[in-house]
Amino acid sequence: MVQGKKFYKDFQSSKEGIATNILSDRLKKLEKIGIIEWRVYEKLRTKKEYTLTEKGKDLIPLLVDLIVWSNKYQGDLAVSDYFIKRAHEDRDGLIETIRARLD
Repeated sequence: MVQGKKFYKDFQSSKEGIATNILSDRLKKLEKIGIIEWRVYEKLRTKKEYTLTEKGKDLIPLLVDLIVWSNKYQGDLAVSDYFIKRAHEDRDGLIETIRARLD
């Protein structure tokens, strides 16, 4: 979400190194509970494009806070210093920027 990932391959190549079976299971669970949805990618009809639902977008403030908290206790996160700085200095503006990028 924060890094603009939309495709399975994007998630798979993340720094976290999640196994394909676990990633697939988590995406299905998030879809089932209405946090994400997918649609056929128009430019390549064999790909799924994942997006947040409104329910998922409502989690953005919580996720920003969780990222800031995690960064405080684990410095090797895949998040930029700029993101952390902006979250501290202009949390609401950051949340609006993320949300606008997703709409």
